[in-house]
Amino acid sequence: MADVVVKKDTGEVIATGVSFEEYMEKYAGDFCELVEGEVIRMSPVTAEHVLLCAFLFNLFQSYFALRPIGKVMAAPFVMRLPTSKPKREPDLQIILDSNPAELTATYLDGPADICIEVASPGSLQVDRGQKFTEYEKGGVKEYWMFDPIHRESLFYRLNSKGVYLPQLPDRDGNFRTPALPDFVLHIPTLWERPLPNPGETFDLVKAMLA
Repeated sequence: MADVVVKKDTGEVIATGVSFEEYMEKYAGDFCELVEGEVIRMSPVTAEHVLLCAFLFNLFQSYFALRPIGKVMAAPFVMRLPTSKPKREPDLQIILDSNPAELTATYLDGPADICIEVASPGSLQVDRGQKFTEYEKGGVKEYWMFDPIHRESLFYRLNSKGVYLPQLPDRDGNFRTPALPDFVLHIPTLWERPLPNPGETFDLVKAMLA
């Protein structure tokens, strides 16, 4: 099979006619996604994207260190949904210990409990459209989207009919989810610069759970 390079709005197609097994072997570690047999290299991210992903990763790492009920996985780590041909690499995946999906060494075979995407200019359309639909149909219980450019945060939770309903933070900008007991995400903190460092983040979580 010969690799091809094609520019698309969602990224760069670097190979076609690729099976899941070949994708996992050759491309999954290179920040790509598999869509309809096409390997698409994800759009370049901004510094804001990197900083926010790192803060959120540290936040969840600290939470699970003190409340060991699950784990957080960061891209590039594949989520394989049974209802979706695309194989995605969410920026962050929250996988609770109660999740029946199989967590292998290289991918999650089933839906994460929470998928988190931090938007970059080239990913907004996919994050709000294709991934929203795929995660909803695939049974991802919650989908969180953060747009550091416009300082926007969106939260969705599946209802009993398998439909995403928007969830709102309280009037003080705190978001809570029943999936993570006592966890509080203070939305205004996401837009602070500089963001809390790992030590400060751990202290925030300790105070949160005290």
